[in-house]
Amino acid sequence: MSVPDTWSMCLLEDVVEVHDELRQPVNAEERSQRVGEYPYYGATGQVGWIDDYLMDGEYILLGEDGAPFLDPTKPKAYRVEGKTWVNNHAHVLRGIEGLLTNRFLLHALNCTDYREFANGTTRLKLTQGAMRRIPLSVPPLPEQHRIVEKIEELFSDLDAGVASLERAKANLKRYRASVLKSAVEGRLTEEWRKEHPQTEDGPILLDRILRERREKWEKDQLAQFKKKGKEPPKNWQSKYEEPAAPGTSELAELPAGWVWATVEQVASNDDWAITDGPFGSNLKTEHYTSCGPLVIRLQNIGDGYFKRDDAHISDEHFAGLQRHAVVHNDIVVAMLGEALPRACLVPEEIPPAIVKADCVKVTVNGTACIPAFLMRVLNSQPTRRRSSLHIAGVGRPRMNLQKLRPLPIPLPPFAEQEQIVALVEERLSQIDSAEKTIDSELIRAKRLRQSILKTAFEGKLVPQNPNDEPASVLLERITTRGGQEQPKNTTKARKYAALRLKGGRA
Repeated sequence: MSVPDTWSMCLLEDVVEVHDELRQPVNAEERSQRVGEYPYYGATGQVGWIDDYLMDGEYILLGEDGAPFLDPTKPKAYRVEGKTWVNNHAHVLRGIEGLLTNRFLLHALNCTDYREFANGTTRLKLTQGAMRRIPLSVPPLPEQHRIVEKIEELFSDLDAGVASLERAKANLKRYRASVLKSAVEGRLTEEWRKEHPQTEDGPILLDRILRERREKWEKDQLAQFKKKGKEPPKNWQSKYEEPAAPGTSELAELPAGWVWATVEQVASNDDWAITDGPFGSNLKTEHYTSCGPLVIRLQNIGDGYFKRDDAHISDEHFAGLQRHAVVHNDIVVAMLGEALPRACLVPEEIPPAIVKADCVKVTVNGTACIPAFLMRVLNSQPTRRRSSLHIAGVGRPRMNLQKLRPLPIPLPPFAEQEQIVALVEERLSQIDSAEKTIDSELIRAKRLRQSILKTAFEGKLVPQNPNDEPASVLLERITTRGGQEQPKNTTKARKYAALRLKGGRA
């Protein structure tokens, strides 16, 4: 890389003080008993608070391990000041006074290519030895100040733009939720209802599907008696189990022509219309293969959309798990994690597949409820608010199958369901398009940030001043007088750290 003549190419160790002797890790259990007023830092930033400090001043912390070394859009270094504590996952650096400013060092480290210096198989690590060999282009000291001032001016403008984009994205998220809320509460189709009176309203629709459900059960029972050559026993119809009905005492009033139903009431009358995935030995790690039928897992279930992240089992194993199989337009529901229930439709192009544990498939009675409508109802805020009463677990919220079956859902006439689905899809499509535009702009902002740094460290961001003392002259003068090199023996520093740990003062 070409830089101005007044700049000098150095190794990092030539222009910084390395203060790794000040680092001291404290495990999470001990920190929980020592919470205090001082920030506790790790590889990528603050990770907690502690009751004492080891450093007092301005330092640059550079990740040793756990930092995003291969992602040029993410910072690997950050600045701290005041009384602080840092663990052993970050290097502690400070520019040599009069030669390198800390703020210039910070931006330089966040523009560095670490591919030749960070190594490791599962977790990249930047050793102190490798860090010391990182090359650094050092401009004259006054130019460093001008560069930093310009970078921070441009970054401030960029940050303001990013904040505006993030606010717009948050507003879209709220708008998405409000669209679903108005849809499931009947406000979205309020005008439509006035112009389209229905001959089969929600209550009539629900009565019909419950009647048809019972009739099918009785027909199947009679067929089984006949097949066995037996006469139906007395009161055999009394063994029929009605699907769970909603308790409506605490439910909101619905628009005219709507009725409260449950997930089970609008599900298909098939034996395994609502079922969760196989547990235990029925589906183990060794059952997974490189190809074959899919296993739909939690990571496949987006909030209203299906995410491809394929896992497979063999055709033979799939044949034994048919009760868990899904088909196009089945609803798959995540029962573990945040924002429950979380549901999406099984797409048309999906190959043979089953659901995994903590996922539920719902096959909908297509004459009673449109699958896309039920999916949107499950993802709406009113449904999630009702579901929250039945969710267990703090760290990993979980909802079980027995709570999903009787979950209350609003049921409008079938034609109105169609209209709701069409209106919701139209609005959500507009939101999706706006979100994609915002995401593109956010990516562009990250790239622009890197472009600013690249331009700065090529010497092209601010003009050079011929009156500035060249960095080479300054470096030579500091080197000649002994500079501010750190002593190889860090015993004194380690004793200082030990005193701090014991609550004393150096």
